[in-house]
Amino acid sequence: MSTTDFNKARRRHPTPRHRLAQIGALSITAVLTLAACGGDAEADGEANGNGSETNASSGEAPDSLSVTTFNEFGYEELFEEYEELTGIQIEHNKVDTAENARDALRNSLGAGSGASDIEAVELDWLVEFMQYSDRFEDLSEDAPADRWLDWKYEDAVDEEGRVIGFGTDIGPQALCYRADLFEEAGLPSDREEVAAALDGDWETYFDLGREFVAASDSAWYSGSDNIWQGMINQVEVPFETEDGEIIADTNSEVKDLYDQLLAASVDDELSAGLSQWSGDWSDAFQRDGFATMLCPGWMLGVIEGNADGVEGWDVADAFPGGGGNWGGSYLTVPTQGENIEAAKELAAWLTEPEQQIKAFEAIGAFPSTVEALESEEIQSATDEFFNDAPVGEILANRAEAIEVQPFKGPNYLLINVAIQDALNRVDVDGVDDPESSWEKFLDEVEALK
Repeated sequence: MSTTDFNKARRRHPTPRHRLAQIGALSITAVLTLAACGGDAEADGEANGNGSETNASSGEAPDSLSVTTFNEFGYEELFEEYEELTGIQIEHNKVDTAENARDALRNSLGAGSGASDIEAVELDWLVEFMQYSDRFEDLSEDAPADRWLDWKYEDAVDEEGRVIGFGTDIGPQALCYRADLFEEAGLPSDREEVAAALDGDWETYFDLGREFVAASDSAWYSGSDNIWQGMINQVEVPFETEDGEIIADTNSEVKDLYDQLLAASVDDELSAGLSQWSGDWSDAFQRDGFATMLCPGWMLGVIEGNADGVEGWDVADAFPGGGGNWGGSYLTVPTQGENIEAAKELAAWLTEPEQQIKAFEAIGAFPSTVEALESEEIQSATDEFFNDAPVGEILANRAEAIEVQPFKGPNYLLINVAIQDALNRVDVDGVDDPESSWEKFLDEVEALK
């Protein structure tokens, strides 16, 4: 039985949050730029002298292909392997954050030039580019629907049935916890016992947290923004309807979750009051700052990196409310590229089950293809740092538990940042009470209408 040692792997870090005003300004500028271009993708390709028809009919393999990713995808060794297989050199542009990659791609689509042959797109902003799906190649002939989990495949299909992205990783969520702190507080610490104790809804999770903080000097979780990501990813239609109506300010389900979370965080003192990705948040891993964390697969490496030298972390095959996905990306092929067919072949190869398994072994990027999820390599993978937890099996189980994938409209990212800011004004900064902070959130949402 093969085992993956995650302690030797480099893992992908999620995108730092930007403030609403910054993202909003960039989005407005980019929309105007894209709208000003006019025309369809075919016309744009002809105007730029690099349309897909010429490339598709050339029949010649290019000397090189350009690929833009962000953070860590685990592709370095795969690129070397592909170069040896085909003789095609890969020019890899690794952008530091997803937000910077997003902005650069928007600019390239607006200008009609400048994009790489293959562009990685993150799940939360894929929907923005769906508005301009004709600027991406249709990959449906090379993307069999049964290769991926249903919801992973369907998120990349536009209204005309065109597939604009090959699915890379996903972020099924489990619960990471400090077994030593659980034991000191008199709570079950064995991962199976913890999973049983957490079997239920979010109130079950908060109830166990209330029991924990009553017997411990540590907080139950780092801050409201981490927990919010788990809660909102279980709401089927959170912020916008499919016909474009913004409902974030009137959706009672969103407001109820906001109130429930802040009551647990502030009134019941379950939160350490830390903003995720901040310096204080990172430091808290070294000083027993909190006992639990929602952890999609990519979060395992974040925890290990910050908690280096700290013993006691484990992973439970459980998640409040059943299941949820946080994160994941796609590989797209912009129509403006000069090597369309070769780019399709590389993007398809990178996202085949065999390559997804290799990316998982390299950095912990959890596969989205059915065959990879069922493979021996994934099912037998363990993580020494997390008390040899069977993380492959756990995360595969968590992927199967996902029943809801939220509808994410063009304003999803903007609205989600705004509500996380609202949570942090209460939980982290202490400058507002829940209602006054909610009113500020409503004003920000109104400005988007």
